[in-house]
Order: sequence, then structure tokens, then C-alpha cells
Amino acid sequence: MGVWDRPEPPARPVPLDRERIVVAAVALADEGGLEAVSLRKVAARLDAGPMRLYGFIATKEELLDLMVDEVQAEIVPEERPDGWRAALHGLAHRTRRAALRHEWLADLLGGRPTLGPNGLAVTEATLTALDGLADIDTVMRAVETVGAYTTGAIRREIAHLRAERATGLSDLDWQRAHGPHVTRMLATGRFPALSRAVHDATEVDAGTTFATGLDWVLDAVAARLDRPPA
Repeated sequence: MGVWDRPEPPARPVPLDRERIVVAAVALADEGGLEAVSLRKVAARLDAGPMRLYGFIATKEELLDLMVDEVQAEIVPEERPDGWRAALHGLAHRTRRAALRHEWLADLLGGRPTLGPNGLAVTEATLTALDGLADIDTVMRAVETVGAYTTGAIRREIAHLRAERATGLSDLDWQRAHGPHVTRMLATGRFPALSRAVHDATEVDAGTTFATGLDWVLDAVAARLDRPPA
């Protein structure tokens, strides 16, 4: 029996339910990452004994599943967009915004799908966007491709933010600190392509990078959907 189907025990002496437990766990993760989350720490946040939580949640893995599903409520579309591209575009950008609000989400994206109501609603909205446009195998590959790009781009962006905080260096500070070394290496002539990228490429922010890459992936999906079956 899944955690969503298991009956909850009586809420006494401190009123408890899975929703309160999950909200407390999400708050802890937002403050200190997944390492700040344990059933003991969640119980302390709720002024309840740790053993009481085991009546609601059997393992930390179940708690993580519930936390992901709680955040996926922020990703579920409020209404059906006009067209598959707008639908997948919106889902990807809402996923990125949710991950920036809850950075720990990046650590859990891309694993086994969660089976909570919000996770299922996200999956349903994604598949519905492409329903009838191609055979189901093509639809699944399209969904997986957009999901892989979204997950990878989000993880890269979050890793970058964490590195900034860990070092205390902004991008400009980091470039200044490593500039002399990079300049010496480029001057050897061994890295001509990299040299052109360093000197000629336009620097853009993370949001622009994500949006551009997503558009290119959606272009590729569109080309596949428009291709007649073999």
C-alpha cells in the first residue's frame, strides 16, 4: 500500500496529519537542503515525538516522495494551454521556477516518478499535450527528451548557484580570480575554439540560456512530430 493510500492514525496529543508533516519537511529542506530533513528533525519542528511520525510515514524515502509531490502542485497547470508546444514550454518553466524556490528539488528530479496526486497530474498534463499527435512511443520519447533537457539544465543552474554560495565569489569575481591562468593557457594556441568562445561569445543569464535551449529542444520535437511515419 502506498503512502498516499495508507490510513492516518488518530491525531493526538499534538494534532498531526501528513500535510502538516510534509509542509514542515519542505520548510526544513528550503532552509538547509535535504541534509536538514529527517523524521526526527521534522518531529522537533512540530513539537511531536519522533515515533509519532512513523504512524504517518514509514521511511525517509516516503517523506521525500511526499515532499516532491507537495512541490509538484506548483507545476500543475491551472488551465490547458493552447497547443502542445505552449503546454510543454509552460511545464518546463514552472518546473524551473519551482526548483529555484526549492533548490533541493533539483537533487530529486529525474529519478523514479512519484505517484502522488500532483505528480500524476503533471504527467497527465504532459501526455495530454501531445495526445493524438503521434503514436504513443513517439509521444513518450518526446516527453522524455524535454524532461531530460529540463532536468539537466535545472541541475546545472542549481549547482552553479551552490558553487557561488560556497565560494562567496560571483561570476565576475571568479573570472577575475582565474583570468590570468586562462589568459596564459589561451596564449599557447592549443585551444583556438575555446579562445573564440571566451573572446567572442555573448554572455547571457541563466534564464535566457534555459529558454533558448528549451526552444531548440521543442523545435526538434516539432520536426519529429511533423515527420510522416516510416
